Amino acid sequence: MFAPNTSSWFISKVIWWRAAASIAWSVLLLLPTTAVFITLSKFSFLHPIQTISECLSLLMSASSVFSFILLSGVVIMVGFLILEYFTVIPTIACSKIALLGQLLHPRQVISSLAHCLMGMVVGWCCAVTVGQRYETLGYPGKSSDGQPQMYLNEYHLVFLLAGAFVGFSHSLLGVIHNMNYVCFQTVQQYKYLHFKGSLPLVLKCSTIQAFYSVRNFIIVYFFLGYIPKTWICKTLNLHLDSSVHPLDSISGLVDLSLLYHLWINASFLLFTWYITLLLFRIFVTEVYSFPVQSTFTDDSHLCLPKVLADKQPMISKFLALQDLSLLSKHSPLRRSEVFSLSQPGGHPHNWNTVSKECLALLADLTQRLVAYHETVATNGRAKSLSSGSERKSSSETSVTSGTEDLMSPRPTFLMRTPASVFTRSVAGGPHSPLTAPFTPDLDSPFASPALRRLTAQVDQCSPWHGSVQSPHIMRRVPKLWSTSTESQVSSSSPPSPASVPSPKQEPAKPSFLGQFLQNRKEQVKMFMAKRVLIMYLFNKLPEASSQALFADSQAHIWALEALSYLVQASFTEDQFGVVQTTLPSILGSMLHLQEAVDRHFKLPHASSKPLRSTNSMEEFTYKTLRFALRATLKTAIYRITTTFGNHLNAVQMSAEHWKRLQQFLEFKE
Repeated sequence: MFAPNTSSWFISKVIWWRAAASIAWSVLLLLPTTAVFITLSKFSFLHPIQTISECLSLLMSASSVFSFILLSGVVIMVGFLILEYFTVIPTIACSKIALLGQLLHPRQVISSLAHCLMGMVVGWCCAVTVGQRYETLGYPGKSSDGQPQMYLNEYHLVFLLAGAFVGFSHSLLGVIHNMNYVCFQTVQQYKYLHFKGSLPLVLKCSTIQAFYSVRNFIIVYFFLGYIPKTWICKTLNLHLDSSVHPLDSISGLVDLSLLYHLWINASFLLFTWYITLLLFRIFVTEVYSFPVQSTFTDDSHLCLPKVLADKQPMISKFLALQDLSLLSKHSPLRRSEVFSLSQPGGHPHNWNTVSKECLALLADLTQRLVAYHETVATNGRAKSLSSGSERKSSSETSVTSGTEDLMSPRPTFLMRTPASVFTRSVAGGPHSPLTAPFTPDLDSPFASPALRRLTAQVDQCSPWHGSVQSPHIMRRVPKLWSTSTESQVSSSSPPSPASVPSPKQEPAKPSFLGQFLQNRKEQVKMFMAKRVLIMYLFNKLPEASSQALFADSQAHIWALEALSYLVQASFTEDQFGVVQTTLPSILGSMLHLQEAVDRHFKLPHASSKPLRSTNSMEEFTYKTLRFALRATLKTAIYRITTTFGNHLNAVQMSAEHWKRLQQFLEFKE
């Protein structure tokens, strides 16, 4: 699955061992959790001493031991599913139809079925543990004519179905609330303190979610309970006891003892699974210290610069960026290794690799923000991006060439509206997980005809190819990411369309059948666009696109912190001046990004903070990453300006950059 000696070492030697440790602790904590569950299930206020003795004897019974083994297997399976489906970049659905697509994805369907089956196993274990009327699926009895028969124990069936329903609901809510997203804590804590502080939240979320799950299950069973009941009776040749009230009726469901046990069972199930999830998050996000450089070449793939340059797995890249951010703040000895020169040769390979990867991350986010703003602009047309912006920043490009592309003036050209503005390649390539939320889908039934005309390819033989389509189109004022040369008219500009002779080409007339099908297609699109349900499914969610843009911004936050702290430390610790050679490019990238971020926050819904939900295990951090990034970016620039002060006057940068940097120097930003 991973390339040898590059990514696989980190998965096999770090991630798997951390996951195994979290699962082992979950199994160990299952024993006291089961003891508390048995006590709550059998506790009686009238006979407390008898209840305690019964609980102790039940814990030592063979049925309880077998149930504990099954529960341990369920916890291990839940841990492996978490390991398989976890991610450090959340998948954010920007519309209801996209969320529905995630829920119906084959991988998610398999996960939901697995959780449903495991929930049924937990329900069976709870029924056996509680005992009494819940213990078996069938019980012997006699019919009206005196013949012995096996009757269906509907209470046991309800326990099984409730466990399956809670497991299935847990799987669906995991997709809706991005519970597979692993968040890195801002404040580093010991594992025990982190677990102790999160335990009340886990208990609260489990009980509240169990209450809602049981409520929903009762409603579903009231209307559809006869289906599984009839099927079980026919399959296992069981009979319904007419002397007992059926549970799919109001008189049968209004049973406080049954409702209490269902709620306790659901709380126990969710608590054990949430504990497994919490321990996995704590262990996997624990800080890992990478060596900055190695004495032996065989161990070079273990070093921090090499791990930063690897694209997969993302968990190793995030942990490397976290380690880089921490060493830039707190470790002078490791910082000196970053500033060191190679022997022999005297090249700053460590600093070049680290700065190149950090600058590539900042450039990639800047390109996405610019492309998003150009797409959602309300000026009626799309602005073409420069060739430098269209190139995807990668780890193979050097720092010097990358920054020269950002800061050097580009050739003068007349404004056009190419199709590349609306393609996915603008925002980081087809493999970028964040292009889909804001790229207009031209194949959608609700795509605007004007948008299709803008994205249509222009014939190269046409006189309008490569020139302005209307003489009334005004050029825009130059921005930070477009140099001032773009707004100037070059003396060697191409001639006007009227002066370029070109042979006329008559467009081919569509056939009658083709025109008929096209008209019917447009009619179907217009009909569907007027339907309320269709528009509800396809309409964009207000904040989802903005959240999706910054979904991986935790990496950019660490990159900004690492660069700013390393630049600050280089003022006194960089003996060879390796950082000063890239200081203009670092400042230029940060100022580019700040302009793009400020522009993004002027859009609707970008500056509104979502409400935090305290009743679920959802990681809320990804919804506010854009605010954290904006604060970190401003702090990083201030950290550099306050350290270097007037020395920055010697740094060469454009007038636009210097004007904005002056605001930071004067503390006016």
